[in-house]
Amino acid sequence: MTAHPPGWSAAPLADLITLNPKTEATDSTLVGFVPMQGLGTTMGASLKFEPKKWLDVKKAYTHFADGDVLLAKITPCFENGKAGIARSLPNGLGAGSSEFFVCRPKSGAVEARYLLAWFNTEDFRARAETQMTGSVGHKRVPKDFVLGEALPLAPRNEQRRIADKLDTVLARVDACRERLNRVTPLLKRFRQSVLDAGMAGLLTKDWRESKRTIDPWREVVLGDIADVIGGVTKDSKKQNLSDEEVPYLRVANVQRGRIDLTELKSIRVPASRLAGLLLRQGDVLFCEGGDLDKLGRGWIWEGQVSRCSFQNHVFRARLHDPRDQPKYISWWGNSRGLSYVVGAGKQTTNLASINRTMLCGLPISLPPPDEQAEIVRRIEALLGLAERLEARLAEANSAVGRLTPSLLAKAFRGEL
Repeated sequence: MTAHPPGWSAAPLADLITLNPKTEATDSTLVGFVPMQGLGTTMGASLKFEPKKWLDVKKAYTHFADGDVLLAKITPCFENGKAGIARSLPNGLGAGSSEFFVCRPKSGAVEARYLLAWFNTEDFRARAETQMTGSVGHKRVPKDFVLGEALPLAPRNEQRRIADKLDTVLARVDACRERLNRVTPLLKRFRQSVLDAGMAGLLTKDWRESKRTIDPWREVVLGDIADVIGGVTKDSKKQNLSDEEVPYLRVANVQRGRIDLTELKSIRVPASRLAGLLLRQGDVLFCEGGDLDKLGRGWIWEGQVSRCSFQNHVFRARLHDPRDQPKYISWWGNSRGLSYVVGAGKQTTNLASINRTMLCGLPISLPPPDEQAEIVRRIEALLGLAERLEARLAEANSAVGRLTPSLLAKAFRGEL
């Protein structure tokens, strides 16, 4: 730790607080009950409590009152930053999880907000984590560690000024974080709007108007324009060790708008079927289902792995006309085609699925090939913009995430 600013001192918390005090109240007194989930993870968060009679909560729970600082001591709640100050409790009294440390500042010793700020510093939390004891999943910060913690102690008036400053600047940080959090759903809606506009022909309206001749869109079904087949079934009992082992795509690999190859498994495919089950660049893939969100989702195969196959819960659509755009077909299935897929799919309580016949019946509004290509070009440009905005958003979120630890560290160096 760095040297204290002039006029500061250091004192163990045992000299500054009463740990886990007890409350005396009549059984009929209304108090606030705070379970672990009622304790927030940001400094400005209010405790969420449920009014209860003291008789119902006075045993087996921690006791606290307005002005007390609460700190979660058990993993992972401690690491998640659960801490707060009790405020506005019924009759000023409360009870809560036995996994709270309740720290009651001694009169004139330390400002509660100042203490809470210290509990939220990376410095304190890093040391506390190294001292946790207990079995995996039930580790706790020891009481002796908390009581022995040396708090950098500013004069009381300066503690109050530091706490006031932190309230102001951290409220701004929280407001910034909330605004950034609103961007992600906006980008999601933007992407969907781009796909919807592309599939409706709105993105290429000016392009069509600039053409001397306009070829009409055709109303087709997927089975009219592509060969649709299911993949190979993995059955270890029927696999022949002489058959070639190749990577294959499962439902988990075929995501909506991307192919995920982080966990690619292999399967032995009979020699008689191998040629027909190997993927080619431009093949359009659809998931059979499972959970409702997996129903019909998919993307195109772009040749990321040589000699790759696919399982029976994934359908492959291979377009007849090489001029047709696989990305257009996949985007159609992931946007306008969703309502058909969901409506046609077989659904039980927890599962949903679509078979080959249903998928072949997927209705598609098909532009001529040159317009398909233009739609794909324009969609890719707009989705690329969304990706760049998402990267900027990630940078901004990272910067905001560093602000709170930085401000707290400055506070206890006397730099605020």
